[in-house]
Amino acid sequence: MRTSANRIVATVFGAVYLLVGLLGFTVTSGVGFVATDGGLLLGVFAVNPLHNVAHLLIGGALLAAGLIGVGAAKTVNVVVGAAYLLLGIVGFFLAGTAANVLALNTPDHFLHLASAVVLLGVGLATDRASRPVAV
Repeated sequence: MRTSANRIVATVFGAVYLLVGLLGFTVTSGVGFVATDGGLLLGVFAVNPLHNVAHLLIGGALLAAGLIGVGAAKTVNVVVGAAYLLLGIVGFFLAGTAANVLALNTPDHFLHLASAVVLLGVGLATDRASRPVAV
């Protein structure tokens, strides 16, 4: 199966997260690598250099999985979706504390939760004939 919902979502989300990671560096000049307050990407989403690196790694994993095949895309969609679900929830409790090493703010939490819904929804509900890659 060359085209699947998992491959499309992984490829698109991967490209977007890579772009977001790169653009993040344009607003984090002078921001500490793990600063709890970061620059605002698009004037809304708080990022620091560590957050940008995380976006680059996640974007790279999603894009690579989307290009590799359905099983890889399905697996990475579910794993990244679960991680974003956890981060989206935990982020509400981290904001304003010294543990907020990704400089998360409220719009970040909602974006992470929305990403989780899409990635988990597609990863768990589509391409059922395909087996996820064992990790």
